[in-house]
Amino acid sequence: MSPSATSPPNRPHRKRRAGAGGGGADDGSTRRRGRSAVLLGPTHFPAVRSFGLRLALVVAPAPRHRRKQRPLHYACRPTSLPCRRRRRLRSIISLLHLPILRPFYLRYILAAAASGPCRCRRKESLVGMGNYISRVLRKSSSDRGKAPPADDTAKQDLCEVFTPLTNEEESEVNNILYGSDQSKKIIVMHGPSNIDITKEKIWCLRTCNWLNDEVINLYLELLKERAQREPKRFLKCHFFNTFFYKKLAYGKTGYDYQSVRRWTTLNRLGYGLVECEKIFIPIHRNVHWCLAIINMKDKTFQYLDSFGGMDHAVLRILARYIRDELNDKSNIQVDTSSWLKISSDSCPLQQNGWDCGMFMLKFIDFHSRGIGLCFTQEHMDYFRKRTAKEILRLRAD
Repeated sequence: MSPSATSPPNRPHRKRRAGAGGGGADDGSTRRRGRSAVLLGPTHFPAVRSFGLRLALVVAPAPRHRRKQRPLHYACRPTSLPCRRRRRLRSIISLLHLPILRPFYLRYILAAAASGPCRCRRKESLVGMGNYISRVLRKSSSDRGKAPPADDTAKQDLCEVFTPLTNEEESEVNNILYGSDQSKKIIVMHGPSNIDITKEKIWCLRTCNWLNDEVINLYLELLKERAQREPKRFLKCHFFNTFFYKKLAYGKTGYDYQSVRRWTTLNRLGYGLVECEKIFIPIHRNVHWCLAIINMKDKTFQYLDSFGGMDHAVLRILARYIRDELNDKSNIQVDTSSWLKISSDSCPLQQNGWDCGMFMLKFIDFHSRGIGLCFTQEHMDYFRKRTAKEILRLRAD
């Protein structure tokens, strides 16, 4: 095959002269474009230079902007998801930016992730979403909960709180929590509070379970009895049950002091709230447990949320309540507007979607002892078993 068949022939290029007669219309248009370029060039006429530059800026095409870098939660989103699932994920993530709804949606996401099937290798998109949730949760609880300097009494309390269960106690607790026989059988009866605990109710102390009202209220009764037995060792505190705040804040017209007025009579308690150092109020926010503390001694309101949230509306309601309570029971006019409001910035944080109730109980336990919150997420399984042991101790009593 000849070379001409595989490649075009090499032909010499002819240079057209500006004055040659074979150019035709193309040559004329070329000359006109060249002449117009010379005539319109602003650099040759200083008088019209600014107008030429302005014209060039107007006629020039708009610059192509670089694509804006997407935030983290869009970058970690899997691109292979269907459009409907993408919109659902975008709506959930946008709700995370609302401070009020953030703890509940984080709890939902974490609980859904924990209940999913275990995979040998995690997808990069899920890893990115986990990193995003960790950033929303801010710091991990591992760098919190460091034990402050303590005196002898506080050291004794810490030793008691973290004392491991014996083999016999461990066996008894496991038989109650993980045995499946006779779930309706009453195993604990508490006369003063009229609370009966069945095996089915105490099963909420298993791992990955939410605590119910009966177990929480019974544990608060045990803390109250503990303080009565050893008044010199524990602070003078009052423990409201889980129904108090709902009754106070969600009456027919909203705030309703009259519905809880008789809860704190002198005949019923034997003391007034003005004598207490701390008042504990459990707060149930849809599917999340928090704690509010009225510190009568330091004149502060404290809100503890294991997700790091803050609800000023709760503290405003409690400030109004303590004004009405002291005025009604002790005839004391108090101005709570100057009382300090403390958030949960320094409290330990939970790292799953089911331990909020256990965190709340330990907040109460440690504060009633007068010691710092020196525990983390890693202690929750132990605290569940220890709580079950303290409840089961009532059977021997």
